[in-house]
Parts: sequence; C-alpha cells; structure tokens
Amino acid sequence: MPEMIKSPAEIKTAPFDPRFPNTNQTKYCFQSYLDFYRCQKVRGEKYEPCNYFKRVFSSLCPIDWVEKWDGQRADGTFPGKI
Repeated sequence: MPEMIKSPAEIKTAPFDPRFPNTNQTKYCFQSYLDFYRCQKVRGEKYEPCNYFKRVFSSLCPIDWVEKWDGQRADGTFPGKI
C-alpha cells in the first residue's frame, strides 16, 4: 500500500486572502511579488517575515513570470512600484 500523507499540514500553498476573492489569482501573485521586494527594501534582505510573501508568490506565480519580472527589475524596467 502506498504511503499516505501523514497530515494535511505538510501540503502548503498560499492562504486565502480576502483582497483577492475570485478564482483568478493573478493579482494576488503580482501583489505578493511586490510585497516581498518592498518588505526587503524596508526591512533588509535578512528579515525573515518577508519570506512569507516569497512563499506565496512562489506558490501562485508561473516561473516564467517571476523570471521576467526579475529581469525587468535588474534592467530597471519593472512596471511595479517597489
């Protein structure tokens, strides 16, 4: 018999955010990306609570989007306000 998941807590994804109640999570993805880099800018890169936003956008956003945004930030052409 295959091993069963021991507890539902082992599977983690972005929690529900009432600001984004619809099934389309694009805004939640983008806002979490912005929040992560804003948090790091204000609090510093070693501030652990900022990683919450990184876990959320890593869970919701397609990798291609994140790579594109990272490139835009590096080039200074990112459209969001960080």
